[in-house]
Amino acid sequence: MNEYESVTRDLCEFIAGAPSCYHVISQGASLLEKQGFQRLSEQERWEIKPEKSYYVIRSGSSLIAFHIPAGSPHHFQIVASHSDSPSFRIKEEPEIRKADHYVTLNIESYGGMLKAPWFDRPLGIAGRLMVCEGDTIRQILADSGEDLLMIPSLAIHMDRKANETAHSSVQSEMLPIFGDENSFGSFLRQMAEKAGVLVESIVGYDLFLYNRTPYSIWGADREFFSSPRLDDLQCAYASLRAILHAAAENSPEADSISVCCLFDNEEVGSRTKQGADSTFLQDILERIGTSMGWDREQLLIMLSSSFMLSADNSHAVHPNYPDKADPVNRPFMNGGVVLKYNANQKYTTDAVSASVFRSICREADIPVQTYFNHSDLPGGSTLGNISSSHVSVNCADIGCAQLAMHSPYETAGTKDTFYMIKAMEAFYDASVNFLPDGTVTVRR
Repeated sequence: MNEYESVTRDLCEFIAGAPSCYHVISQGASLLEKQGFQRLSEQERWEIKPEKSYYVIRSGSSLIAFHIPAGSPHHFQIVASHSDSPSFRIKEEPEIRKADHYVTLNIESYGGMLKAPWFDRPLGIAGRLMVCEGDTIRQILADSGEDLLMIPSLAIHMDRKANETAHSSVQSEMLPIFGDENSFGSFLRQMAEKAGVLVESIVGYDLFLYNRTPYSIWGADREFFSSPRLDDLQCAYASLRAILHAAAENSPEADSISVCCLFDNEEVGSRTKQGADSTFLQDILERIGTSMGWDREQLLIMLSSSFMLSADNSHAVHPNYPDKADPVNRPFMNGGVVLKYNANQKYTTDAVSASVFRSICREADIPVQTYFNHSDLPGGSTLGNISSSHVSVNCADIGCAQLAMHSPYETAGTKDTFYMIKAMEAFYDASVNFLPDGTVTVRR
């Protein structure tokens, strides 16, 4: 097994243990705590010290970690990714009897997913249960841990035009089968048993379907791999690995505070209290400043020289649809980290931020590719432009090239997670200074 495949396997094991955004944050917190990161509460005063590392969780599904260097930092270096993926959310009172024999679960779409690949796959259920114990309501992670559901497709004999249209009604044609008539009334009881709580204690839940197909490394030279939730756990995992590296290095020459953000709800617009379009990042940076004794002006000076990498996966050129890509800027899997541009600022990369990122990667010998949308095909937005509306910093949008984005089973290159981790490590290691005359210095 080469180094690329080893990192890929580590990523896929992380993803397998993170079937929901709540599990992503729980796993991330565990990785951080093993290396000495201390959890802080937004409900308490902070006492931040040099050469220490900390993290904060908001709403159970978003996390911000940071490392304070030994010296006197004069800016932040931030990496932002997201913890959520397109899926189906289970509604309240979910069990529906169908055809006088089956029990299905009532669901709704979360995010803009490809629907067709959800058919005929083993599905599980994961998320959180809110459990009432006396006067206390607490969050419990829940995972069915087994193949529990299926959304069966309709046979071609009953729909001769099935291959001519991709439209499927979520409400009437995609409800997953939970069991036969004997299973009615057992859904919440089964989830309670899996979580080790009494069903009577459950007062609320956020539960989602997830694809239980195991990851696969494949290709003539094992150069590709497929897994659920690569968008955006590939970048989220890389950012966690990178900030662990930054904290472990703890270089005495470091002049920046390393910050790692995992936001929830990117797939539905980020406009929640724990999303990138909230005050979460702004609040944490301000509280760091307050704890370190800065006044408001000093914090603004820090922000003016700060830099963010918005890390969210990118589209690779599709071999069967090459005309969907830009004719020149054509990223491929295993080609290196993708730098993303958009004239309408759906991506925040500009000449300045691109130059800084390319300089860091060139020094670290990390290949960089470029991505533009096909000019006639509008693309989606991501975290950078949203976060920058609250915390105004220089920003570049990056990602790993992948295929089948927003499918429950996505494909990427086995080298690219390694490249992304190394690029983020190099970013945290670098000293980036934006000077008043518009020049930038980048040192490693």
